[in-house]
Amino acid sequence: MNTLRFTASFDALICLNGSIPSEDLFEQFAELPLIAADGAATTLVANGVVPEFIVGDLDSVDADTLRRIDGLTEVIVEPDQDANDFEKTLRFAEGQLWKRLLIVGIHGGDLEHTLNNWSVMMRYGRTLSLTALDRSRYALPLYASTQFSASENEFLSLIPQPHAQLTTEGLQWPLSNEALWLGGREGARNRASSDVVQITVHDGSLLFFCDARIPFAPEFG
Repeated sequence: MNTLRFTASFDALICLNGSIPSEDLFEQFAELPLIAADGAATTLVANGVVPEFIVGDLDSVDADTLRRIDGLTEVIVEPDQDANDFEKTLRFAEGQLWKRLLIVGIHGGDLEHTLNNWSVMMRYGRTLSLTALDRSRYALPLYASTQFSASENEFLSLIPQPHAQLTTEGLQWPLSNEALWLGGREGARNRASSDVVQITVHDGSLLFFCDARIPFAPEFG
């Protein structure tokens, strides 16, 4: 069983064109490379945050933003219409050997964009260490059995992607080799009843939600 710790550092920060946090977060991670997915650059620049990179087909970045960042930001044009902008940023980060990535802005805008982003996250989470941050919560893809140190009464959610067969220990509502599946039964808003929570994955995969541990990144060992 893997042990999930929050002791590592992130390699880069990816900002998608959704609900973007305040400038304070970007100041906290100012030493990290900041990758903006296409239209996210417009919101960032409007709030005084200049990304190191913009990746995408540039169909959502206005001309004024491009003018303001000229000479300050490297623009990587990716016209591939078979991949969304999130996937393009992940490909770029992977090419830079940045493996441990913090993602903001994953939620917001059209619902289909949000769902598409979650699908991309589950696909690339097998080769990259991906953490989505939304409103003081972390979301992590899980594919294997994991042990986690929880805070007292911490809310934890186990959302199958799209199905998972699980046994848990240390949760207020435990599972005993039980199935979760989208459209049938989910595991949202459970609560830690112990300082150690064990999630045994018999089959499938899930998104694991816990309180954010900023500035620390997850590390499995």
